[in-house]
Amino acid sequence: MSFALLKHYLPRGIYGRAALILLLPVVVVQLVVSVVFIQRHFEDVTHQMADAVVRELRMVLGAQEAVLPEIAGPLQIDVRPVEPEVLEAPDTRLWYDFSGLVVKTRLRAALPEIAVVDLYDNDIVRLVIDSDRGPLEVVFDRRRISAANPHQLLVNMVFFSVLITIIAFIYLRNQLRPIKRLARAAEAFGRGRHMAYTPGGATEVRAAGTAFVDMRNRIERQIETRTLMLSGVSHDLRTPLTRMRLALSMLEDDDRVPLEQDVTEMQRMIDAFLSFAAGDTESEPESVDPVEMAKSIVEDAQRAGQAVTIHSIEGSGMAMLRPVAMRRALDNLVSNAVRYGARAEVSVAITDKSLRLRVEDDGPGIPEDQRADAQRPFVRLDPARNQDKGSGVGLGLAIATDIARAHGGVLRLGRSDRLGGLRADIVIAR
Repeated sequence: MSFALLKHYLPRGIYGRAALILLLPVVVVQLVVSVVFIQRHFEDVTHQMADAVVRELRMVLGAQEAVLPEIAGPLQIDVRPVEPEVLEAPDTRLWYDFSGLVVKTRLRAALPEIAVVDLYDNDIVRLVIDSDRGPLEVVFDRRRISAANPHQLLVNMVFFSVLITIIAFIYLRNQLRPIKRLARAAEAFGRGRHMAYTPGGATEVRAAGTAFVDMRNRIERQIETRTLMLSGVSHDLRTPLTRMRLALSMLEDDDRVPLEQDVTEMQRMIDAFLSFAAGDTESEPESVDPVEMAKSIVEDAQRAGQAVTIHSIEGSGMAMLRPVAMRRALDNLVSNAVRYGARAEVSVAITDKSLRLRVEDDGPGIPEDQRADAQRPFVRLDPARNQDKGSGVGLGLAIATDIARAHGGVLRLGRSDRLGGLRADIVIAR
């Protein structure tokens, strides 16, 4: 549970995770080195130097007043009497003087006579001692009791750590760039666009890129083969149908009408095959206003006498779509809706991240366990839809599904809460 909670706060992008992998060890090493340095340098070294100074101070304080200058002079310790009021002064030090804490503690523990420790000046140490001869001020060089500029090691460590991190990040960015290029090429291919891509980078990334290129070429060949096959078959069937129409035109009306209806149905089926074969290969993506496209399809349906209306429009903006293919997909959904229901409603919802085109009808709908099959080519669900209101070849939803996938989206089927029939949503990421 704790790991899952921690994972929620970790970076999701590859750059963020790579930076975390790079920076976390550096920060841990800095903390460990800092703790060891403070303990060994600030404490142990300062203790040793303070003990040496304490021995010299005891020698000076224990000397007779007559020989005090002769002892304090060579030790470079300045001793002079002060007023008793000075004994009440507080201890002082600079806020960043961490070694001053160790110095003050060590001096007071070794010499209880010390009343005031003044470390405000980094160059000297000033002590006020309550001795047998009265209050004395003792001043000596700070370098005798603590190392000069002890913070330099920490500063150098931080500086070079930042420098190495920047260099490593630049190198890491060059290593991650081929992965980002591969991700963009895969995303574009998933949305039906062909982006130029050449494998590069490390051996593993190059191998993944080569595998992607091979897979993309194989899928494109399969799509091209399917398109050519269906287009060829459908095109070849037009010629005998044309001859049949000419032959039927010479028959009597009673015999001609049923046969012409059969020929018309066959022509409609061939047109559906051609639409399915064309799929998403007819045009390149371009900036399209989904609201205007939906209104245009609804107006065309209304002119054809179909009960189709716009229910709601949420948001606005442009989207990268193949206008011919997307119009075909939405038109198929509207045609299915009015074929199996009395009326249909179209809704458009546009957000910063997605586009949703919804078509609802009041027909019998499709059972939940058959909705996946309904999106497969050449599948007709007789029990689910009212076949008396129109015939089909089972390609309407399959074409819409293919077009949605070609745009990097999905076709979702459900039940309309308002109308009670089928709800078909084309959802595409923007």
